[in-house]
Amino acid sequence: MGISKNFWSGRKVLITGHTGFKGSWLSLWMQFLGAEVIGVSLDQRPGSSLYKKANVSKNMTSLRQDICDGKKIKDIFRKYKPEVVFHLAAQPLVMYSYKNPVETYNTNVMGTLNVLEGIRSVDSVRAAVMITTDKCYENKEWVWGYRENDALGGYDPYSSSKGAAELLIASYRVSFFPEDKFEEHRTAIASARAGNVIGGGDWADDRLIPDIICAFQNGENVNIRSPNATRPWQHVLEPLSGYIQLSESLINIGAKRSGAWNFGPREEDERTVEWVVNKISEYWRGEVSWSLDKDKHPHEASYLKLDCSKAYIKLGWRPKWNLDKALLNVIRWYQIENKGGDCRKISIEQIKEFMSSDDNNNK
Repeated sequence: MGISKNFWSGRKVLITGHTGFKGSWLSLWMQFLGAEVIGVSLDQRPGSSLYKKANVSKNMTSLRQDICDGKKIKDIFRKYKPEVVFHLAAQPLVMYSYKNPVETYNTNVMGTLNVLEGIRSVDSVRAAVMITTDKCYENKEWVWGYRENDALGGYDPYSSSKGAAELLIASYRVSFFPEDKFEEHRTAIASARAGNVIGGGDWADDRLIPDIICAFQNGENVNIRSPNATRPWQHVLEPLSGYIQLSESLINIGAKRSGAWNFGPREEDERTVEWVVNKISEYWRGEVSWSLDKDKHPHEASYLKLDCSKAYIKLGWRPKWNLDKALLNVIRWYQIENKGGDCRKISIEQIKEFMSSDDNNNK
């Protein structure tokens, strides 16, 4: 089905968490498509960020507001009256959630509640895509993929907070935006679950790719916690394309597209951490070494896989870039950034390249 530039031209879109990694890429993409973008986020933590490097605020309204303040969030909805909402604001890190569980639950659960209340406070929202995570499932680390109707759970505070957010979203959808009364409320709400994303401009703590790139740039050794852990790697543009296609479908088809949706990579792109480190080392073309981090760390899942059949069949969504292609684009982005290049330009160029790629174009 693809993404329609005509569909987005002039359409009012609100993005929470627009200063984060995924939020910045989505904001740039929406700007490229011609949408009127309003971003709601906290200030960035000190240090590098895609939001700053790519001048993401250039062609959008960029607001600073904590989603935990329900009254202020309602005020923003009432002032700007968005038609489409992408809710990405979150505390997104597993390791951080062990150290700061209260903040994690406040942001990921109560913050989501406040955004849903913001949607309820206006009659302008036609489509809302609420982003959670693949970690919202009760992970038994089995070899087949989780489907959208599998049990929710979560071992660590981050994962369980996202499972709780999914239950909250489903409750609001049934209670206040039921499918059988769609013609009255005209609001379709979906949740989207994706896994480990990679891409240029990610400098978050405790993230494999940023840690590798930083070590490579500084000629340092890379410490790896779980080299044999398998992750569902995908370029950040892959799930974002799913979110965009899903929101178009919510508006074009309505509440029949509500519910939960998985957006994951092809099965062959589920690789171990060690494989990814070695492949980046090969593409970086420099002398790179890594060693096992033997310190004790809290539990992290070693295997998690999504079944994306629903998105394949009902949305016509497919991953476009295989892992090799994704890693090459990540390396190219950081190398341009490292040389003082235009990060906004290279980001938009990669969005254009992605949109022009065929589903099987991995060259």
